[in-house]
Amino acid sequence: MSLPAAAAPRGEPVPGDAATLAPAAPGRLGVAVTVEEAARYLPALERWVAARRTELDALDRAALASPHGAGATDDLLLSMALWKSVADRTALLGATWAGGRVGPVERERLSTLVWGRLDTRVTAPGPSGGLGETAAGLAVSLPEACRLSDALVASLRVRLGLDLSAAEVTARLRALRAQLERIREQVGTEPPGTHQQQGSATAARLARRLAEVGDKAGRGGDVDGLLGPLEIEASTVERDLIVGAARRREAASRLERARALRSQLEAREAALEQLVRDCVDAVDPAPRYAVPDVSALGPVPNTPALLETYLGRLEQVSRAMAVVQGAYGQALRDHEELVARLDALRAKAAALGVADQPDLRRAHALAAETLARRPCPSAIAAQLVALYVSYLAAATDPREPRAVPSAPRTPEEPHP
Repeated sequence: MSLPAAAAPRGEPVPGDAATLAPAAPGRLGVAVTVEEAARYLPALERWVAARRTELDALDRAALASPHGAGATDDLLLSMALWKSVADRTALLGATWAGGRVGPVERERLSTLVWGRLDTRVTAPGPSGGLGETAAGLAVSLPEACRLSDALVASLRVRLGLDLSAAEVTARLRALRAQLERIREQVGTEPPGTHQQQGSATAARLARRLAEVGDKAGRGGDVDGLLGPLEIEASTVERDLIVGAARRREAASRLERARALRSQLEAREAALEQLVRDCVDAVDPAPRYAVPDVSALGPVPNTPALLETYLGRLEQVSRAMAVVQGAYGQALRDHEELVARLDALRAKAAALGVADQPDLRRAHALAAETLARRPCPSAIAAQLVALYVSYLAAATDPREPRAVPSAPRTPEEPHP
């Protein structure tokens, strides 16, 4: 099990560290977020995505090393799928945000991207905690996906034995209280009837167990054996409530879903067009994919048969947009990696005291100038960075000095 490649920084978490919790999302669907809210939320969400990637890597390794790791495979797969969906949506939010250069239209798009349905085929957990059927287009918003990821990771950490430090009892009790409050709020959104009554009874039972654990911890008792099962059950309950609410919304109105999905795809289309422009301006050759035109699908029908077909077309457009985002996003990341590699090589040369050698200076100038072009010829830039690597290797060869071939002359340099 491994996560898809991402530009997020990787690190080794210390087993037992408290899990990262997703930031609270601003606004609501249909209400444009303010610039101040977006400026606070987007960096916090990017940090959460990077930290969650690191946590899932650590949990994956822990599952492989644990004799009980096979039982965590389903939740790990679901957690990875959720992370990928949130990471993709975060990239679109960043493209729309454009460093804060947003107006009323962009702020409405930000709100739609935050609170609209994620584009993913999430495999929903079954009643027993394992994976159930694949829920195509499960109506989970970005904040709900983050909360679901938090709940799954909390359960996985306990199941794999990463949260057994007595020093964390206070933090874990605090997290359980916050989780219980979220469960109560989610139960309040359940339709009146048996399900809501069962949810209220479950929340009350969890609250009693939490109070008993808190009292015992306050008296200095050992609560490690009590916290783990309580955390797993609370995470399972919260997860089931979130998924159940998503499924109810999905079944409530296909027409509403089609309209919402179309609106979200239009917001994604605008964000992707900006991403494509950025890529075409930055690299050459850029990928040659067209951004799907949502308006070409025509208006949303209101008959069941036509609506089912229309939803299928919307899903096709969504998958096509994912291909476009992957291609152009990768091209931009490749260019950024070349720039970062040249900077790192230059720093290495300076540390070794050879950066000012004529050949290295000319090779660096050629590579830096080529990378700074708009658009940058990617193939030539990659070759020039490789040339700088060769010159640096020759300049730092521990064997006896030998002549280093001169860097290629630019047209402005006279022949000797």
